[in-house]
Amino acid sequence: MLASPSKIVCVGRNYVDHAKELGNDVPKEPLLFLKAPTTLIGPGEAIVLPPQSRQVEHEAEIGVVIGSRLSHAGLEEAERGIEGYLCLNDVTARDLQRTDGQWTRAKGFDTFCPVGPRIAKGLNWKDLEVVGRVNGEERQRAHASQMVFSIPAILSYISGIMTLLPGDLVATGTPAGVGPLAPGDIVEVEVTGVGVLRNPVKAFEGARGAEAA
Repeated sequence: MLASPSKIVCVGRNYVDHAKELGNDVPKEPLLFLKAPTTLIGPGEAIVLPPQSRQVEHEAEIGVVIGSRLSHAGLEEAERGIEGYLCLNDVTARDLQRTDGQWTRAKGFDTFCPVGPRIAKGLNWKDLEVVGRVNGEERQRAHASQMVFSIPAILSYISGIMTLLPGDLVATGTPAGVGPLAPGDIVEVEVTGVGVLRNPVKAFEGARGAEAA
């Protein structure tokens, strides 16, 4: 479905309402952070709530898969460099995000980047809408036109900092409506023309292979 990317580049606060709901200003330039490739899971795999956090939240997003090498790309080149789109959940330990100041730990736990259900090619980013649901209840909905920075602008900006390689993944930001997850929840992310990504949520059960003393 998605080979292991060299990097997962994410954009924070790219919808005005989401920035406001967390009490943040809208950035003047794309606000970037990275998620480790080990955060990736596919449809049906469980999001595991780590013991270090008491407030893990869903973030429904439009994911962009890079199809060609992009370095210092203009807007048109950046758009041509898109292989396709998928549903993405930028799962976040919100309490750790607040206390750490930087976001690596809050965004980087294993299972914190569900993607799928497929890479949809030939779509126009201007037509895309993202919806987030938990247990069938809609919590998030926004159109790509509501982004502070458009998808081509995001890719162009990133490519001026780091080269984007084929297979790399870009998360374009989440709209308002993020909220907590609990064991037993079913999280859905839907993107126009892509389909629906579903993942169950479960509690951490301890390190594999660990034995009782």
